[in-house]
Amino acid sequence: MRDRELLASEVASQVAAHQPYGGVVPEVASRHHLQHAPRLLKRTIERAGISLGEVDAFAATSGPGLASSLMIGASLAKGLALGFGKPYLAINHLEGHLLSPFFSSAGGIEPNVSLIVSGGHTLLVDVHGVADYRIMGRTVDDAAGEAFDKVAKMLGLGYPGGPEIERGAAGGDPARFDLPRSMLHSGDANFSFSGLKTAVRYLLPKVSSADTRDLCASFQRAVVDVLVAKTIAAARVARRRLVTVSGGVSCNKELRAQMALGCDSAGLEVRFAESGLCTDNAAMIAFAAMLRLERGDSTPLTAEIDPNLALA
Repeated sequence: MRDRELLASEVASQVAAHQPYGGVVPEVASRHHLQHAPRLLKRTIERAGISLGEVDAFAATSGPGLASSLMIGASLAKGLALGFGKPYLAINHLEGHLLSPFFSSAGGIEPNVSLIVSGGHTLLVDVHGVADYRIMGRTVDDAAGEAFDKVAKMLGLGYPGGPEIERGAAGGDPARFDLPRSMLHSGDANFSFSGLKTAVRYLLPKVSSADTRDLCASFQRAVVDVLVAKTIAAARVARRRLVTVSGGVSCNKELRAQMALGCDSAGLEVRFAESGLCTDNAAMIAFAAMLRLERGDSTPLTAEIDPNLALA
């Protein structure tokens, strides 16, 4: 990025490699990271029209995530930082998602309640500013994205499950099956999707393939209802007027529509991450690194990755 202008953004998708297994296989993921990282770096620099020596700092995701994959990215960024005598920044993967709704904003990071909803994470964060976060709630079992993947697998749909469920739900009746909204009235900002997944499993022997569309729509609506209600409740508790939504599941059109309606009814503003920044990408990590660098932050080259790195 130069003066907050994105010069290039490249993604090497591994979806096809993991599809046969119905989920991410660590060994396959790390092998693909090792194979694609050097050529991806070369292509990005060429498209940006700059040399590596012109880069002000090098950054990489340091966690949370798969250790083997994190190590490859961090090692590459550290090597470049050392070789060119530039700062290195280790960035939290969740912070990348958290800040991504402000990617194109000229006004900086505004205080907000953020819903991060991705494959392995579902949490609500009270955001005061860059590096100033308070976790309000998180999932106590399966994340929303995991529930989508597991239900899609039960239904014989493809991977990743989120887009498959969304396609399967098109034209379906979301009120056809009365599925649970776990922890909807728990009085806190935590989530639970394991019970919903189990309810679908118990329901499967009682329905036919002709019911799949309605079942997808009912499951999707159950997840969305909880995400929307919990987010709005958290914004009220934190006394925030702005809600942000990011992460891979935030691509879901039903979630975007219902969140927009719910926030409008509650007198709240909502801002979503751009679709291209929802799934994992280097641009959001570069954005977080830029904001950190502007604060004067940097990371020692001796810092290690942390697969369980906490946001706050």
